[in-house]
Amino acid sequence: MGLYFRKTLENKAEIAVWQITETEEQLRELSCTPNDELEEISFIRSESLRKQKLAVRALLNEVFEEKVYLGHHDNGKPFLENCITNISITHTEKYVAIIIDDDEDLGIDMESLDRDFSAVEKKALSEDEIEDLDSSRRNEQLAIYWCAKEAIFKRMSQNRVDFAEQIEVEDFNLKGEGELEATFTHKDGHEEEFELGYMIFDRHVLVWVVG
Repeated sequence: MGLYFRKTLENKAEIAVWQITETEEQLRELSCTPNDELEEISFIRSESLRKQKLAVRALLNEVFEEKVYLGHHDNGKPFLENCITNISITHTEKYVAIIIDDDEDLGIDMESLDRDFSAVEKKALSEDEIEDLDSSRRNEQLAIYWCAKEAIFKRMSQNRVDFAEQIEVEDFNLKGEGELEATFTHKDGHEEEFELGYMIFDRHVLVWVVG
């Protein structure tokens, strides 16, 4: 399938999603991945994860006119070695997605709705967030809460963040596409407010934050 969709946001950041339908060999050809990266990927035992890693490289090839090289900081945060553009990456078994922006810090996360997110309630939600859950669409709401908090976590790039205590997502009406408001509380008590976007497609939830 390759490129599934590209979306330019109002603030000029861009999201791109790749649907993984290719074989591993086809993805190797499409990705034009450097030999040192290919060797690193080859050590991954899971074929699905190898394909996800290769699909990310193939997506970068599709989005950028010039060849870009992907690196990772010690904390796992991705960056482009030969480009000033900021990037955040997420992947599932069926899709990989990136968000890019030249100026702003950002984060993106995606999950399959075929997963059971019931564990998220105890692990990552505050009492207020739990009260706001709707029993009829509970799993979808939990998935969005989780993706929103993961996206902010990636945006902040801090260690040992307590998702339940430090990231609060305001109550929202679940739609196919919409916006979220959230607050990140630093350990010193300072608060930062964020606006996030989300969309649901093909049994997947995608959430992003820019700025």
